[in-house]
Amino acid sequence: MNVRAFKRFALPIACFLLLACALFAPVPGTAEAAGGKTITMGTSPDYPPYENVDAAGSGDIVGLDVDIAKYIAGKLGYELKFAPSDFDGLIAALQTKRVDFVMSAMSVTEERKQSVDFSDIYYNATNTIVSLKDKSLGTLDELKGKRVGVQLGSTQEKVTDELKDATILRLNKIPDLIQALKANRIDAVIVEDAVAAGYAGANEDLKFSMIPPSGEGEGYAIAFPKGSELREEFNGVLAQMKEDGTLQKMVDQWFGTEASSGDSGGVFHFERLGKYMGYIFRGVYVTLLFTLVSAAFGFVWGSVLSLFKISKIAPLRWFSTVYTSIFRGTPLLLQLALIYYAIPQLFHYNIPALLAAGLAFGLNSAAYLSETIRGGILAVDKGQREAALALGIPYRTMMVSIIMPQAIKNILPALVNECVALVKESSLVSVIGVADLMRRASVVQANTFMAFEPLIVVGAIYYALVLVLTSLARLLERRMRRSD
Repeated sequence: MNVRAFKRFALPIACFLLLACALFAPVPGTAEAAGGKTITMGTSPDYPPYENVDAAGSGDIVGLDVDIAKYIAGKLGYELKFAPSDFDGLIAALQTKRVDFVMSAMSVTEERKQSVDFSDIYYNATNTIVSLKDKSLGTLDELKGKRVGVQLGSTQEKVTDELKDATILRLNKIPDLIQALKANRIDAVIVEDAVAAGYAGANEDLKFSMIPPSGEGEGYAIAFPKGSELREEFNGVLAQMKEDGTLQKMVDQWFGTEASSGDSGGVFHFERLGKYMGYIFRGVYVTLLFTLVSAAFGFVWGSVLSLFKISKIAPLRWFSTVYTSIFRGTPLLLQLALIYYAIPQLFHYNIPALLAAGLAFGLNSAAYLSETIRGGILAVDKGQREAALALGIPYRTMMVSIIMPQAIKNILPALVNECVALVKESSLVSVIGVADLMRRASVVQANTFMAFEPLIVVGAIYYALVLVLTSLARLLERRMRRSD
C-alpha cells in the first residue's frame, strides 16, 4: 500500500473521530467547568426510593438522594448534573474524576474509606431478608446453608460473611436478584428496608423480615474523592438540614407515601408497562445510533487494517497483526471499561459514555472485520489486479474502484452478521450508564418492581430490529447480485 492510499483512508478516520467528538461531547459537568459552578453527581438510578428514573413521566432521575443533592447544590450555588452508572462502578468514577461526588444509598465502611472521603451520615437504614411467602425465611440462622443473593459492591455483602455454609450470588442490580428469587434460583435476598418494602408491596408472593442491626444500622453518606473541598461544604448544609427539619421532611416525603401497585394475580402483568412504553422505545434510537457509529467506524478502520495486512511495508503488517491480536484476545467489556475510565485520567477529557461505547465497539469490530475484508480482497481474481496494473491504473484507484466493490459483495453476509452482533452486544453499554434498550429495561424493573416483563418486551424489540436489519441486507445482496 503506497503513501497516497494510506492518506486516503487515514483522512476519513480522523474526520470521523472529530465528528463523533463534536456530536457526543458532554456539556461541562465537572467542578472545573463553568467557573467552578457545575458539579456532577454519580449515582446508580435503580434503587427506589433513593434514586431511580421517572420512566413513566419526565425521564429525570428522582428520589431522596436526588432531592438532598439538589438542595445542597442550590444552597452552595452549584449547577447539578448527573452521571448514571452501575453501583459497582461508582467508586471508580470518583477515583478517575468522572464525577465530583456520589450519592447512591452508599454505606460508610472502613474499606471504602481507604479510597474515598465520606460526608456526615444523612440516613440510617436497616437490612432485611426478602424471601418467597411459601418459603419464608426470617433470620440469619435460617439462611445458613441456603442460596442468598446480594448486590455486588454493597454493604449487604458483609452480612453474608456470617453465613459460612450459604451459597452467595452477587449481581449488579436488585431487580436481577428479585428475578432470581422468583425463579427459585436463590432462597433469599438481603436488601435495605425501604427497597424491600417496595418489592414486597408490588409482589404479593414476597415477604421481608428485618435483620437486627449491629450497632447503628446502615449509615448512608455522600462520597467524595480524597481531599475534596466539597466535603466540608456539603457537611455544613447537611447540618443545617438536620437542624431545621428539612432533611426529615424529605425522608417523610419519600418513605411515608410509598405506593404499592399490588399484584392482581396471574403470572404476567404486561398491562402495568403501558405508561413506560414510550420511555422504552426511546432506547431504540440510542441503540441504533450506537450501532451505526460503531459499524461505520469499524468498517472504515477495519478496511485500513486489512490493507495494512496485505501491504509490502513490514511495520504496517506488524502493527495490524498486533492490533488484531490484542482486540481479539481481550474481553470487549474490559476494553469498554478501560476506554471509559482511563481516558479521563490519562488525557483529562471527560469522554461521554456513548462516545466511549462507540469507540470501544468500533475498535473491537475493526479487528474482526479486518480479517473478513482481507479475505474478501484476496478472493478477488488476481487477474483483475494484474490487468489494472498493466493498464496503468493507480493502486489507489484500483483498490477503491475495482477490488473493494467486489470484495464487499463477496463478504456482505459476514458484514451483516457483524452488524447484527453489534445490535445485540450493544446491551453491554448499559454498564456505563448509556440509556440503551437494556438500560431502560433495568430502569423500568426498578420502577415497577417487576423483574421479568420488561426483559420480555425489550427482547422482542431487539428481535424485531434484527429481523428488519436482516431483511434490508437481503434486499441489498439481491441488488448487488444482479450483475453476476
